[in-house]
Amino acid sequence: MNLIYKRATIDDLEFLVKTRIEVLRAANQLENTVGMEEVERQSREYYIKALKTNMHTAYLIFDDDFFVGTGGISYYDVMPTYHNPTGQKAYIMNMYVRPDYRRIGIATKTLDLLVKDAKDRGINSISLEATKMGQPLYKSYGFTKMENEMELLN
Repeated sequence: MNLIYKRATIDDLEFLVKTRIEVLRAANQLENTVGMEEVERQSREYYIKALKTNMHTAYLIFDDDFFVGTGGISYYDVMPTYHNPTGQKAYIMNMYVRPDYRRIGIATKTLDLLVKDAKDRGINSISLEATKMGQPLYKSYGFTKMENEMELLN
């Protein structure tokens, strides 16, 4: 096994979009027949803007040339608070490792790279949404459930 952790650039745009759709299909248990054209279009636009403005960092993980996983972190600003005087926040997303490559540390190393990227920017407020499968990893890493946030879904 020859694992390569590649920090994605705009040159990886089409591969990033393709893997984003793969991750969403896996996370939501969607068949390949489910249309994802709008999500694909919006994801492409997101990556173009966010990579150009350095508001997103993504890693692509390969075993030689074979894609085995990915992870990303998005950056955004909110109004400063007592606990976060800069108002800068980060959101980890798109974490995925192919089933036959799980439980060998790929997700942990990807998480290390993403958290380091945020810390290097001086950002300490990092959140994420975890699947049931991902929760043990994030909990062992030190992430805790948020108690005071709420969400309005349409």
